[in-house]
Amino acid sequence: MNAPGTSGSKRRPVVLLAEDDEDHVLLTQLAFEQAGLDAELRVVRDGMECMAYLERAGKDADMPRPDLMLLDMHMPRLDGPEVMARIVASEELRALPVVVLTTSTDRDEAHRMYALRCNSYVVKPVEFKAFVEAMRQIGNYWLGVATLPTWEGSARSRSSAP
Repeated sequence: MNAPGTSGSKRRPVVLLAEDDEDHVLLTQLAFEQAGLDAELRVVRDGMECMAYLERAGKDADMPRPDLMLLDMHMPRLDGPEVMARIVASEELRALPVVVLTTSTDRDEAHRMYALRCNSYVVKPVEFKAFVEAMRQIGNYWLGVATLPTWEGSARSRSSAP
């Protein structure tokens, strides 16, 4: 089965997971596999590492631009709202689709993230089967149904050019 959003494209979609909890990283990787999502899942462990990756700074200069970001609310050094505010403030990054993927059911936090212009706020299901289904739905929508932005000079924009 072709990955959603990859027909005619030369590279797999890149999903950036900003998550500091190692167990949640492993569960997300396994959920992507079980959901059949053929995406390159890249992981950053805190908000500063996330911004370095997105801004292609230092060791991240040659990293591919993500097509989608899954952002945790509570991370060290910069938390989810701080990362989201920086993304929105950046003319280069503000078109990046961001799905907040969190354990927090706090409605005020959800409101705050939508006010910061996140694209979705998803509470991680507790049961693994439900988490796999949530990842399948997120992946199918963002990597298959939605038209994603292309990045100037990125591999995606070069490979999708006619």
